[in-house]
Amino acid sequence: MTNSLFMRIRSRFPSDLSKVLIETAEGTTYSYGDADAASARIAGLLTALGAKKGDRVAVQVDKSPESLFLYLGCIRAGLVYLPLNTAYQAGELAYFMGNAAPIVFVCQPHREDEVMAIADAQGVEKVLTLGTTGEGTLIHQAADFPAEFAPVACADDELAAILYTSGTTGKPKGAMMTQTNLWSNAATLEKLWGFGPDDVLLHALPIFHTHGLFIACHCVMLSGSKMFFLPKFDRDQVMALLPRSTVMMGVPTFYVRLLSGDDFNADVTSGMRLFISGSAPLLPETFVAFRERTGKALLERYGMTEMGMATSNPLNGERIVHTVGPALPDVEVRVCDEKGNVLGTDEIGVLEARGPNVFAGYWQMPEKTAEEFREDGFFITGDIAKIDAKGYVHIVGRAKDLVISGGFNVYPKEIETVIDKMDGVVESAVIGVAHPDFGEAVVAVIVRSSDKLSEDDVVNAIKGQLANFKVPKRVFFVSELPRNAMGKVQKNILREDYSAVFAN
Repeated sequence: MTNSLFMRIRSRFPSDLSKVLIETAEGTTYSYGDADAASARIAGLLTALGAKKGDRVAVQVDKSPESLFLYLGCIRAGLVYLPLNTAYQAGELAYFMGNAAPIVFVCQPHREDEVMAIADAQGVEKVLTLGTTGEGTLIHQAADFPAEFAPVACADDELAAILYTSGTTGKPKGAMMTQTNLWSNAATLEKLWGFGPDDVLLHALPIFHTHGLFIACHCVMLSGSKMFFLPKFDRDQVMALLPRSTVMMGVPTFYVRLLSGDDFNADVTSGMRLFISGSAPLLPETFVAFRERTGKALLERYGMTEMGMATSNPLNGERIVHTVGPALPDVEVRVCDEKGNVLGTDEIGVLEARGPNVFAGYWQMPEKTAEEFREDGFFITGDIAKIDAKGYVHIVGRAKDLVISGGFNVYPKEIETVIDKMDGVVESAVIGVAHPDFGEAVVAVIVRSSDKLSEDDVVNAIKGQLANFKVPKRVFFVSELPRNAMGKVQKNILREDYSAVFAN
């Protein structure tokens, strides 16, 4: 019989199913046996509601143990799991329902009426609810079903999930993730990062996203380990749980917040074997400060919605600041020019990747899928990068963030690196804004720690280090940069906010 993603995950559960899988912030525990039984009941309910192998189940709920069991129930029944950011509003939900045509939509209880109206208009048959403490119609109705459900067999290339990209330009695209895409990445990372049954993961990430669900939860379940499952990052809760944890995965913002207090030190982290950072670029200052404070080096890795993880700094070996490490053992990466010619060591171009983790294409978008792949199967990530002599990948920026000023290509990351090293700078974002003479002009948006830092100070400092066409034409100071749920700076919002700077 063909092994599905669920069967493979289930085969890694500990033989003693009473072992704890999840402990909540309140101290409530859920065993591997609880997860097995709950996923069986949910699979039974979804099947009884008419969901068949390959049907989509859209989920927009808050993080809870039951939301993880819902994911397991979907893949147990051979259904395609479609997680949605809880920040999405009515118009966005209508698009997702129309595009993915889910047979079931699971929402937060307080949005039931709103979601049902959208579902009716989009032809979605069933709406269920799930709250933060397991309340709602999903778990209530699932309770009537047996705690056993024979997993539905799925071929390697059949879908397990559809993940919508953030859609900073145009409509969001649904990345189709197969059984093999998700399994191969999980199995590789669990081994690469040294997960074992005695590990305890401190989990403060959302699980509507690759990082929190497919990377963090999979590594735990494949190793038969345990996780502290927090609804969100709360510094006090994280500090209290660090002495009882061994691994933490987070976005850079988590680590900046931990470093904001003197109570975060080598003593409180003495039992931690690994801190992993991802989903947004890690500032070198954060890497250095973290190592000085704790004696431990953050492990930065690189991935995308469309492929999970593709590179990682080593567990045992040199973790180089400002790099995302070499390719994973089963993944190939290369840097190419716009025509697809492979570039040499330290040459800057677009990063491309190929491997069993790379998605099958965009849902109902064959033309877009064709645009994103080379004929030899490499996926064009859209990230600007270089690969050094050691094989470590350096992310320079996003292709869509590239600024072309006066005919010259300007990579924002290069300028941001210079600005971020200045005294009085917390962080920066460099964008391109329409300009009557240059086509685009470089603009820097900075969060500063000192009001003494002026626009002239920044411009003069950069002039001494970079070519004139890279020097910002304007510098603006803000209290904070706009970020999405995963901590990535939303440069599209900045470009819109400053679009008229050079008008007239």
